Amino acid sequence: MYFSPTPISRSIIRPWLAGVLVFCCMAAGLTLAGRAQQAGSAPMSIADRNALRTALDAYDQGQAATAEPLLRDLATRYPKNYEVNEALGGIYAESNNVAEALPYLQRACKIAPKQALAHANLGAAYLKLGRSADAVLELQHASLLEPRNGATQSNLGQALMLTRQPAKAVTAFRVAVEAQPKDWDLRYNLALALYESGDAQQAGTVLTKIPDEAMTDQTHLLAGDVNEKLGNFKAAVLHYQAAAQRNPSDTNLYTLTLEFLRHWTWDEAIQIAEYGAKRYPASTHFKAAEGIALYGNNKYPEAVVVFASLLAKDPENALNADLLGRSCSLVAESASADCSGLEEFAQRHPENARAAMYAATSILHRPTAEQDTAKAEKLLQHENRTNPIYLLSPAGMHRVTGCLGWLRPIA
Repeated sequence: MYFSPTPISRSIIRPWLAGVLVFCCMAAGLTLAGRAQQAGSAPMSIADRNALRTALDAYDQGQAATAEPLLRDLATRYPKNYEVNEALGGIYAESNNVAEALPYLQRACKIAPKQALAHANLGAAYLKLGRSADAVLELQHASLLEPRNGATQSNLGQALMLTRQPAKAVTAFRVAVEAQPKDWDLRYNLALALYESGDAQQAGTVLTKIPDEAMTDQTHLLAGDVNEKLGNFKAAVLHYQAAAQRNPSDTNLYTLTLEFLRHWTWDEAIQIAEYGAKRYPASTHFKAAEGIALYGNNKYPEAVVVFASLLAKDPENALNADLLGRSCSLVAESASADCSGLEEFAQRHPENARAAMYAATSILHRPTAEQDTAKAEKLLQHENRTNPIYLLSPAGMHRVTGCLGWLRPIA
């Protein structure tokens, strides 16, 4: 059994919601709704009614380029027509021109406030624009009018998750999954909502319904988190490994590295961290993880080399200085070249008492001929002003090093 060499905060993975936001089918159901909502709008001529029918038919057939100019012309002359506004807003929304779609969708809701379709698509537009709170209001309205619509419930679930209401999102996603039981993205979103609401057990049950061939790296990450929460550590590791194999991204490799560190599986952590550092040389967290694993594995000289290189790249990083100090203080004869960065850091940051203590310890761990006792005493004198428990004299450094015993991995 080992003490962790330094506090490792492994933040729980928060995977993205699967991207299943949809706009409801618009043109096919517009005519009947439109007829019921035209009392306040100017009557259309026969020619314009035929033009609208042509536009809606083209829209149904996926010919938005044909429908758009006809609808735009009609919207100018019939601004209170529900069908025109809803269809034109839908065309713009589906072409990712959501900002242009918004005024038409808003107008359609005002014209036909009892139409679930209008509120559903306005809510989807708000969601796509990042206006999650507005999306919740419109999608809840739509769900009251049409409670079993899977697309609306899926969008509502996403909006609720984005507004940090996972328990309510669970209800919405359950309806969406019932409507489309083989949509694995929806099941993933349901599992995520359950997990975020504190029900890891049910989240795991939902994930077991997703077949192996449909498991993405994100799904494996969530499954890893669920099993970690439930104490199924072996299963968690297997899922994190599967995520890294499917997609050896920086995030996936680092998550796997942290999992090994979390459970003091040092050799595996070193191996994955080294691989991650080679694959993503700009990501210094892999080197930091490697150094921590080396430290935990009692390989202090190797840890010194790693942390010294990190501090050299980022000389003002207090965490790297602390990690280097912990390692240097446990090496019998620290190489001055590797630990000199710690001394320089301590001199630049006299307010950092811990750095001063580690730097002094490192100096006094060198061979006698290389010790600069005056520098060590000066560092300790400054450190003593913050932590007076330590002796001022280098002769009493056994008191200081004794206080570091908690850092040593012990059997």
